[in-house]
Amino acid sequence: MIARRSRKELERMAAAGGIVAETLDLIEKNLTPGITTGELDRIAERQIRKHEATPAFLGYRGFPASICVSLNNEVVHGIPSSEREVKDGDIVSVDIGAVYRGFYGDAARTFAVGRVKPEAAKLLEVTKKALMKGIEKCRPGNNLGDISAAIQRHVESNGFSVVRKYVGHGIGRRMHEDPPLPNFGKPGEGPVLKTGMVLAIEPMVNIGGYEVKTLDDQWTVVTEDGSLSAHFEHSVAVGAEEPDILTEIEGGLSLV
Repeated sequence: MIARRSRKELERMAAAGGIVAETLDLIEKNLTPGITTGELDRIAERQIRKHEATPAFLGYRGFPASICVSLNNEVVHGIPSSEREVKDGDIVSVDIGAVYRGFYGDAARTFAVGRVKPEAAKLLEVTKKALMKGIEKCRPGNNLGDISAAIQRHVESNGFSVVRKYVGHGIGRRMHEDPPLPNFGKPGEGPVLKTGMVLAIEPMVNIGGYEVKTLDDQWTVVTEDGSLSAHFEHSVAVGAEEPDILTEIEGGLSLV
């Protein structure tokens, strides 16, 4: 069953999402060559707790850090480390979740550090645009598959591939709720979207093939062929008039 949230619940989710967005902005400001991924984790945790929120990932299924930091060919779930420095030319995916007053916010961005190769810059541009294409379909009366298909169509039309093993999800009082939301599919398939449903829409896009594998740390997911990967995510509510992005610092709710 897909939950539908009241306006009050959505306002709390927007507060959690705002904390996530603010934390991602702070990470971007600090993301320079030479900083370690462990320091990024510490910056994020301090920022989240400053708002009397809790890092959603810390301890989740045993995850040992507050955020996920994935570099270059790492798709998702990279574990921050004080031994790992970010370098000029890297692309760095940062995934952040926060719990505030019983509700979750979840978002991700991939950042270019210094001067990156043109293909990396295009990957970031295409992945971010694919997310927005999916969000545009997050309207009452559409099907879940409309979101999936819009993402897949944009990615593949640009010569890249969407990861199939990992998907988006519903979100609310738990970080992962129904429905699972693939980044590939057919229009008109899947549940009908209704106001108050909230989805974490998160295309994961590879320059090469869509196949991935998990490293020996049992968390870090990388591309099978070693190609670059990007990840963008927003938590989005199905609004009465338009999609409501809950993981932005500014924004209102169109839910009546």
